[in-house]
Amino acid sequence: MRVHLVTNTYRPDAIEAAVGVAKWLRARGNDVWVDSDTARHVELPVVRNSEFGEADLVVAFGGDGTLIRAVHLCADFGTPILGVYFGRFGFVTQCTHEYLESCLTDFLEGRCSIESRMMLDAELMRAGQTVAHLSALNETVLQRAVVARMMTFQVTVDGHVLTSYPADGIIVATPTGSTAYNLSAGGPILDPKVHALVLTAIAPHTLNSRTLVLAAESEIVLKVQSHGDAVLSADGQTRLHLLSGDEVRVRKSTRMTNLVSVQKDDFLIKLGQRLLWSYSPVGDSL
Repeated sequence: MRVHLVTNTYRPDAIEAAVGVAKWLRARGNDVWVDSDTARHVELPVVRNSEFGEADLVVAFGGDGTLIRAVHLCADFGTPILGVYFGRFGFVTQCTHEYLESCLTDFLEGRCSIESRMMLDAELMRAGQTVAHLSALNETVLQRAVVARMMTFQVTVDGHVLTSYPADGIIVATPTGSTAYNLSAGGPILDPKVHALVLTAIAPHTLNSRTLVLAAESEIVLKVQSHGDAVLSADGQTRLHLLSGDEVRVRKSTRMTNLVSVQKDDFLIKLGQRLLWSYSPVGDSL
């Protein structure tokens, strides 16, 4: 098999683990390549970003941010991704370092299942023409620039003008992204197996703002109604500045992110671990 590795290059332990896994995979007759950033830290062959998804498996060493980077490198190919947890939060990464060889063995021997996660497609429209396309696994965000004051954002869903939010921005999230920026903004947590879109205002200046969970097939159009600088971003990876009159159309993407499934009910287990729900140290009593 051909396996591509990507690492959080600010984590020496992640780089060290990648080197060890590369040696382990090569000893079993597999070809191992790394992305250009990782190649600066290890003596392994580099694959161009445009070809990164042309592999049987991608392994990401880091937190959710590193896995998101892997997603954007291979979104066009639907390559299976295994995330190895070396981060701080880790809702999307699937295994820890001590279980990695076992997980890889299961994958190489065909015992792993693949979990497909929905993605978003954001279309930046200017004067009726499409000027940019952005894909996202977690969220698409339209928000004020750092130096701008609070702005007003108009939201249209399936052709119906829904409301206008005086806020710092608007998040359109996937179920996978419900535990990312959406969670920080007070939005709901969705099981990633659910197919839906989550619409959440960022710091709304109104008591009537409520997060909306919409059908996955909905088309959401966002416009800036007030003057000021606004920025469109996808998973925090890409940032585009809007001009007056621009609009953003967000819908479910035809692309999917394929994650290697390591543990049944992985998401529910992580809710308890990452959010410290039902946490009771040994010896504590109620």
